[in-house]
Amino acid sequence: MPFDDSTRTRLQSFVGAARDLLAEEFAWQLQQTYGMDPASGEVADLDRLSHLDDRTLSTARILREIYTHYLGASANPPVQARRHALERIAREQAFTVLNRLAALRLMEARGILLESVAKGPQSRAFQLYQRVAGTALGDTGETYQVFLFSLFDMFAADLPALFDRFAPTARLFPRNAALLRLLDLLNAPDLEPLWGEDETIGWIYQYFNSAEERRRMRKQSGAPRNSRELAVRNQFFTPRYVVEFLVDNALARQWIDMSGGRSDLKHTCRFLVRGSDEDQNEDEDAAPRPIRDPRTLRLLDPACGSMHFGLYAFDVFYQIYREAWTWEEAGEEEEDGPTFDRPPGLTPLHQTYATEDAFLRDLPRLILEHNIHGVDIDPRAAQIASLALWLRAQRAWHDGGVTRQDRPAVGRGHVVAAMAPPAEEDLRRDLMATMDPLDADLFERTLVLLKGLPELGVLLRVEQDLPKLVKAVYGGHGDLFKAEDARQWRRAEERLRDHLEAFARSTAGGYRAHLFAEDALEGLRFVDLLANTYDVIVMNPPFGSPCSGQEQYVKSNYNFSKNDILAVFVERGIEMLCVGGFLAAITSKTVFYQPGFEVWRREIVCKRTNPTVFADLGYGVLDEAMVEVACFCLEVK
Repeated sequence: MPFDDSTRTRLQSFVGAARDLLAEEFAWQLQQTYGMDPASGEVADLDRLSHLDDRTLSTARILREIYTHYLGASANPPVQARRHALERIAREQAFTVLNRLAALRLMEARGILLESVAKGPQSRAFQLYQRVAGTALGDTGETYQVFLFSLFDMFAADLPALFDRFAPTARLFPRNAALLRLLDLLNAPDLEPLWGEDETIGWIYQYFNSAEERRRMRKQSGAPRNSRELAVRNQFFTPRYVVEFLVDNALARQWIDMSGGRSDLKHTCRFLVRGSDEDQNEDEDAAPRPIRDPRTLRLLDPACGSMHFGLYAFDVFYQIYREAWTWEEAGEEEEDGPTFDRPPGLTPLHQTYATEDAFLRDLPRLILEHNIHGVDIDPRAAQIASLALWLRAQRAWHDGGVTRQDRPAVGRGHVVAAMAPPAEEDLRRDLMATMDPLDADLFERTLVLLKGLPELGVLLRVEQDLPKLVKAVYGGHGDLFKAEDARQWRRAEERLRDHLEAFARSTAGGYRAHLFAEDALEGLRFVDLLANTYDVIVMNPPFGSPCSGQEQYVKSNYNFSKNDILAVFVERGIEMLCVGGFLAAITSKTVFYQPGFEVWRREIVCKRTNPTVFADLGYGVLDEAMVEVACFCLEVK
């Protein structure tokens, strides 16, 4: 089903209505039940909530710890900061509930889940559940809520960012009347065809923040004032044809060239641009040469949003792996067959899997755990991106006839939220007291290094600054990710992870200790992601000014690109790629002709890359963004 204007308008209407319903519901719960008023910023003392039972009182206590964590190190925060923290709680709870129920509908449409929300309490799975539960769990509304919670718990192992009921974004749930109204919106007949489409969850993310809010942000400030404003103001869904054009001419192009022209991707990638001489020289190009093992290929979207690029890249990687399996087999049987270039210790696919069926059963997991990486400064985007990739893997298994019990477990994958490092000094001191002094010193320095992470994301050159920290703390060569310093960091990082995980489980620090540790662990995942080099970077980066407060960092670190953050993303992407890697992007086309970007074009684009494809698409491409855009691919020299 195409996402034409009328379809998107209908989906936008649904998302807006669902958002308003949940925002109103949770604002009411915070104020009336938990004594936390988003309108005034006032938070009542717990001893004034004598009307609450033990379970609800426990939730009230946890909500206050989340509130304190969001305020960070502020000892006496102003009213505006308190209001923003409470509004953030309500907004994130609303977003999570909507995404969870939408995810269940998407699973139903893919045969992953028996009908559970499509007809609300009349759904088949719940009817079976209620026959067993009877009245033991309360009335129908209470039992249905417990049933939904059991589904959340079932999927939390694979998708903790979305389904973990103990996450800070998931402490509230709508009361029965609001839940039934939400289910009516979700199950409107004209939305039914959308639940089978991979793009639907991305459009839900796109429309959760209203166009009016974006316009209000731009009116109030010329530059984004924080990471949320930067994310919301640049939240434009990339059309499918643009995604295919960029992935075809970057990832597919790289594999075709690597294979000497023998890959069938040259026939199946409909937006691949090929010169007239390529077909003529195909026989000559097909001479055997080493081909990269597909498990070593890395693709990164550094501003991934809902991971639209990754969904299509999944399809391309799937074909790449299948061709690699076939070519390995041919190489074993023919003297002139292709050979593979793989690092020591990586076993060939044919030796890893006993049969082709076993290989195909594991293939979706391989793609998620080896190939596709993403970063976003909006934690909600990371939540959605992980779901989108997981659903794509489930669809591949479903289409391949792999039953749920035979599907391998999928780990967290490589979608990372650029989270602010935890700011609570008391918890930091408590944690560091349990650590070796050198490790504690490194941990504290790393938190300082990650301070600008929510506003800068991958633009923060962590991998270039960490060597100085390692050398300062442990001594050594200061050349991180090479030789001894790399080993030194990995050993220290493992110790930091162990301490953080133990700290999260401890009861001494309460729920805040859990939040502190989770944010710090996400920071370490970000460091690991930047330690890699990539073969392909695809992106629809933000444009305009950087966040307020980060202008000096951008000017100091990206002198050639400082005029627009999109130019900075291009420069950063180029330096994160290996030689021969491809950067593929859709951006405003102004950077390619305005005089102010002449140095950027000469020093970054022309000196460091070979432009391979350029398409001027003009206006009307990025939904409501009134900007002329271009798609282009650059190959790193």
